[in-house]
Amino acid sequence: MYKDRVYRSPAGLVGGVSLLGLFAWLGGDAVVSGEGRTPWLALASLLVAVPVVVAFSVRPAVFANDDRLRVRNPFRVIELPWASVVSLRSGYTNEVIDESGAKYQLWAIPVSLRGRKKAARQQAREAHRAAKGGGGSAQAARSVRAETDQVMADLRDLCEARAKAPGSQGEPSVRWAWEIVAPAAAGAVLLAVLIAVG
Repeated sequence: MYKDRVYRSPAGLVGGVSLLGLFAWLGGDAVVSGEGRTPWLALASLLVAVPVVVAFSVRPAVFANDDRLRVRNPFRVIELPWASVVSLRSGYTNEVIDESGAKYQLWAIPVSLRGRKKAARQQAREAHRAAKGGGGSAQAARSVRAETDQVMADLRDLCEARAKAPGSQGEPSVRWAWEIVAPAAAGAVLLAVLIAVG
């Protein structure tokens, strides 16, 4: 059994960390330099905004090992033993479907239409080269894929290889990410109270 393979969106991480830095700068300035209710409003706003930014940018990840697929989405964690996975499919989003028909989006593996177009152009060039006898092969032309499509193909292969293994049996489980939901809800209530008391 190998360690979990971890898949994340680099663009999501960079965007999220940049936003958190901006929040720290602006919110910190409002807390330190603000007067009256401004520091409290800034703190309440940060309490709402920071968990939401973390949820949608830093938190999403997909973990795969010999036994199961664990999907960490913004507000939920889904654990799917390989035997319970019916399909991993790509369209405009990447999704996993379990045996009950429940569909879970893989937030950490976003579909890149630009990446697909780039792969299609490269594939066409390889096919053209192979047809002219320029050293490319038809096999190489067929195997060019966008990065996220390759990740999904790897996950499908792992699922097929491990679905019947004893360690891959079991029921899917879904749990809410209260560590994200609770602070955001508390911040929203605090912000509403501060605005209401004016």
